[in-house]
Amino acid sequence: MVTRWVLLLLLIPVIIGCGDKKQQFEFAGGKLRFCISTPILTTNLNEVSDYNSQLILGQIYEGLISLDPNDLTPKPQLASSYQIKNDGLTYEFTLRKGVYFVNSEGDKVELKPSDVVYSIQKACSPIGEHRPRAYFMVFQNSLEGADEYFAGKANNISGINMKGNKITFQLLKPDNNFLARLSLPFCAIVSEKLDQKSHLLSGTGPFLMASEKPSNKNIVLLKNPDYYLSDKQGNALPYLDSLEFIVNSKKLQQLDLFEQKQTDLILGLPTSRITRMIEGRLSDFNSEPPLLVLHSNPQLVTNYYLFNMQDPRFSDKRVRQAFNYAINREVIGNEILRNQYYELGYYGFVPPVRDIFRGYDFGAVKKHGYYFNPDLAKKLLADAGFPNGEGFGTVTIRYDIDDVHSAIASEIAMQIESNLGIKVNMDASSFQQLRKDEISGNGEIFRFAWSADFPSPETFLANFYGKYVPKDSAADSPINHGRYINQEFDRLYEQAKSEEKLAKRRTLFSQAEEELLKDPPGIPLWYNGEMQITYSKVRNLQFNAMDMFSFREVYIKDWTKEEYLESRKK
Repeated sequence: MVTRWVLLLLLIPVIIGCGDKKQQFEFAGGKLRFCISTPILTTNLNEVSDYNSQLILGQIYEGLISLDPNDLTPKPQLASSYQIKNDGLTYEFTLRKGVYFVNSEGDKVELKPSDVVYSIQKACSPIGEHRPRAYFMVFQNSLEGADEYFAGKANNISGINMKGNKITFQLLKPDNNFLARLSLPFCAIVSEKLDQKSHLLSGTGPFLMASEKPSNKNIVLLKNPDYYLSDKQGNALPYLDSLEFIVNSKKLQQLDLFEQKQTDLILGLPTSRITRMIEGRLSDFNSEPPLLVLHSNPQLVTNYYLFNMQDPRFSDKRVRQAFNYAINREVIGNEILRNQYYELGYYGFVPPVRDIFRGYDFGAVKKHGYYFNPDLAKKLLADAGFPNGEGFGTVTIRYDIDDVHSAIASEIAMQIESNLGIKVNMDASSFQQLRKDEISGNGEIFRFAWSADFPSPETFLANFYGKYVPKDSAADSPINHGRYINQEFDRLYEQAKSEEKLAKRRTLFSQAEEELLKDPPGIPLWYNGEMQITYSKVRNLQFNAMDMFSFREVYIKDWTKEEYLESRKK
């Protein structure tokens, strides 16, 4: 039997006493502003599939578990503690008290154990007749009774039980990432009572949506005055009065806004201005106190092009291999990205961030990676029956309108035509339309990027798990967008998921990716390593490899020279 208690008081700020007047932090107030490149695709938790929706809804909603932004480890959130029993098959959560769901219309309802049961049963209910919600992947083939409930064979999920303020989950098999999965934004808990007001966003998080219909231009979140946490000194959280996310797909315009001090941080610099921004403003980075602070770290983000396996031309792996060998990634990295990346895509689909994925055999995976080899590309295409591209027809690249993505699509189209003799059509759209068409299979090759949902290779490899492909080819495929099926990959992926020992699990995942690269479902291009710059007055903002932000304890305060020099001594 495995038993582990994790107490909330050791991990996150203490609870504010109910009914007490909340003590305020000395420097509370103000607004934090920054740009995001695309609008959020949905405000429906069960439909979240993009980073910006996760980022913003993650400030409004919370789950039983959250990830610590400092080290990305799971910690209790709406649960005050948890206990793992029965050799990893039973998870018992103690639900904290004094937590309220609130919304912009002033509704306020206390969190109850029945809300947890309701949230999970809703997530395990199909959309329409057969389509699963994104949340269902957390419990499918894992939580006892979830599959039967989804299929309409049971009125409740037998693996969820509540007694008092405790919630128990009974798993069918051990899952070492179960806690991390519960931290996903679409695993947040909603109020059974307030969920009936579907037009409202009623969460327990530190911020509220200012408008229930967020604009495509900017999205404002306001401080939740009823938030239940305080800092170590007893000050109410969050400190900030508001967050503003400005939607702007143009990196140059994002940088202009930042330099005009209309935003407080910038995530990723436009490639044409890196030298001017970094080397041209050294005094702003090196002064005491500095005006600007540079952050740079590898990120758990992979950029690739995805083949639609419903196109019969891509059923032959030699065609997909040929496309991979036809791409000169060095040109993309040097001339378009201007070296603003962590690594080029020679390692496959799991980003080679070794400090986080210790034990993953990136060396073995890289042996199956694809380097620029136009002669081999032509031979493979000819062996597949399309010498010099004859008889292949045209192929269309689908991508979203963006300075970098547009330039890369143009470069890849040119390389494919030059090295394979295949004509390429370029079809640009909004990010929302691109994602919709990926899920429905409306296209041939899609620009795709995946950010880790939690720090495990599994979150990248799950996109190619064959059992996520719907049996009906006309149905949406919300997880495995390319509808890729490889039985040997699936076998190793399943074996890795059920392996208890971390080292062995990482080895099995890397072996699964080796199989994936032998029969590539897409074209890995690069892994993110963007520069991030903040004004130094932005305090307590933690950066990490997942670009997962917690704004609860962020505040705005200019530095004095004396204060800055004193902080350097600590």
